[in-house]
Amino acid sequence: MATLKDVRVGQRARVVRLTGGGAVKRRIMDMGLTKGAEVAVHKVAPLGDPIEVTVRGYELTLRRDEASCVEVSDVSRA
Repeated sequence: MATLKDVRVGQRARVVRLTGGGAVKRRIMDMGLTKGAEVAVHKVAPLGDPIEVTVRGYELTLRRDEASCVEVSDVSRA
C-alpha cells in the first residue's frame, strides 16, 4: 500500500491507517493525521526531507520516516 512519503507534490490522498507504534504513532495522531483525514502535499525539500502537507485546514511538516508510517489511498491530483 502507498504511504504519505510516496505522494507527490500537488496530489491529495486519504489516510487509511497508521503503522508504527508508541510515541511516533501517538504524535502523528495528535497532529491530526487520523483514519479518513484528507491530506494534500504542498512542498518537499530538495533532499526529500521534510514534507509539507495540509491536513484539517492547517500546514504540517513531517519527516520522511514519519510520513512512511501513514498509509494512504485515493491518491489524486489536487
